[in-house]
Amino acid sequence: MKSLPGPVTVGIAGSGYACCLHCKGYERVGKIPVRLKTVCDVDEAKATETANKFSIEQTCKDYREMLEDEEIDVIDICTPPFLHVPIIKDALQANKHVICEKPLTGYFGRPADPQPIGKKVPKALMYERVLEEIEELKAVVEGSDRLFMYAENYVYAPTLQKAAKIIQEKKSKLLFMKGEESLSGSSSSVAGRWDKTGGGSLIRVGIHPLAGILWLKSVEAKARNEDIAVKKVSCDAGRATDVLSDVERGYIKARPYDVEDVATLTVTFSDGTKALIIASDTVLGGTVNYVELYAHDASLLCRITPPGNMDTYFLDEKGLENVEIAEMLPTYIGWQHVFVSDEVLRGYVGEMQDFVECVAYGRRPLCGFDLAYETVKVIYAAYRSAEEGRAIEIA
Repeated sequence: MKSLPGPVTVGIAGSGYACCLHCKGYERVGKIPVRLKTVCDVDEAKATETANKFSIEQTCKDYREMLEDEEIDVIDICTPPFLHVPIIKDALQANKHVICEKPLTGYFGRPADPQPIGKKVPKALMYERVLEEIEELKAVVEGSDRLFMYAENYVYAPTLQKAAKIIQEKKSKLLFMKGEESLSGSSSSVAGRWDKTGGGSLIRVGIHPLAGILWLKSVEAKARNEDIAVKKVSCDAGRATDVLSDVERGYIKARPYDVEDVATLTVTFSDGTKALIIASDTVLGGTVNYVELYAHDASLLCRITPPGNMDTYFLDEKGLENVEIAEMLPTYIGWQHVFVSDEVLRGYVGEMQDFVECVAYGRRPLCGFDLAYETVKVIYAAYRSAEEGRAIEIA
C-alpha cells in the first residue's frame, strides 16, 4: 500500500455538534497525520469558535471554497441532512473524497408541497422520492473514483466490533436483535421540522441502532455464506409529548412540529429473523444507547453509553463547569452514570481512524454507501408503514 506524501488534509462542512464529535475522533487518529485545514459554516462566529477549539487552521462561509482548495483531500459533511446530497455530488465532482454524517438523505419537501410536509405529504410519496434520489446518488458515487465513507459511529463502537468478531468466528445465526437510542430531545433548533431533518426521532437517533443491526446482519451473512436482506418493516410512530401542557414540557427538550418523538420499528429479514428498533425523544436521565443480539448459540449485550464503568455522586455542581459527566443531563447532582472515553466507546475514534487510513492508502471503508443506502430506505419504508398502518414489503 502506498501512503500519501503528506498528512490527510480535511475540510469540514458544518461546525455544529457532529463536527465536534468528528474532531474529537480526528484528535485520536494514530500513525497517519491529520491536518484539519478548514471548517465551513454560514454562521461565522460558530465556525470560528469550533476552529479555535480544535485548532482548525481557517474558516469559510461557502463549502465551494474548500472544493477549490487543492490541498484538501476529503470533505467531511456535518451539515443538516437536507444539504448532504448536493455537497456529496459537488465534492465528488471536484475529485474530493467524502465523509457523510447520517442520514444519507431524506425527504425535505418540494416547492408545490402543502405545509407542513410532515403532516400533509403522504409518506408513500416521500418513500418513492427518496428511492429515486438515492438511486441517482448511487450512480454518481459508483461513477466516481473517489471514496464515499458513511459516518455511522455504531459500526465502529468497540462493543459492536467485538460482537462482529464473535459472529464471524462462531458463525452464529442471529435470531432476534434489539437496539435503542433514546434521550429527552435535541439541542438542534430544527430537530422538530421535517423539512430540515427528514423526520423525527426515528431518522435522527433510531438510525444508529438500525444501521448497527443491519451491519451485524451483513457480517453474519458473510460468515455463513448466506444471502440475507430486509424483507418487511412494520412501524408505529407518534408524538407522545402532545399530551403535555406547557408547564409539563419543562424537562423534555423535544419540540416536534411535524415529526414524531417516539417510534418502534420491527424489521423482518429474508431468513425469517427479526429486529426491534426503539427511538424516543421522551426519555429523561441521559442518552440510552445499546444493541442486544440473541443468537442460536450466544447472547451479546452491547452497551454503548453509558458504559457502566463509572458512577458519580455529587451534592452540588461546584467545580464541574468544565467537566463532562454525561450527555443530555440537566444536572450532575446525585448519582450519575458517567460517559468515560465516549469518543472511543461510541465509535468516533474508530470511524475516523478507518476513514483516514482509507484516504491515505486507497482502500475501501468498513462503512460505505451500501449501508447508508439501505438504512435510509428502511427508515422511509417504516414511515410509510406507520402512516398506512400496515407492514411494507421491501424488494
